[in-house]
Amino acid sequence: MEYNQGYLPGEIVYVIIRNPHVQGVANVQEAAVVSSPDQPGDLSLFLYETYYPLTEEVAVYRSEEEAEQAYQAAFGTDEIEGLHG
Repeated sequence: MEYNQGYLPGEIVYVIIRNPHVQGVANVQEAAVVSSPDQPGDLSLFLYETYYPLTEEVAVYRSEEEAEQAYQAAFGTDEIEGLHG
């Protein structure tokens, strides 16, 4: 099922992603919106050399600042392991 919320291939967005190796650790990560290699007509997020489906289950932000604010609201900390840390 396509879910693109107006995103276009080539657009840079930001997501909050959990570290799969350290429970409770998450960070803000830059991702690229790309055409899905598996589902023609759908979009994917490309980060860490991997394609992830762009679905409503993924919190996607158009700016790093917006993602960092959401991170602080969700995790209640001023320390952000994001693009700068």
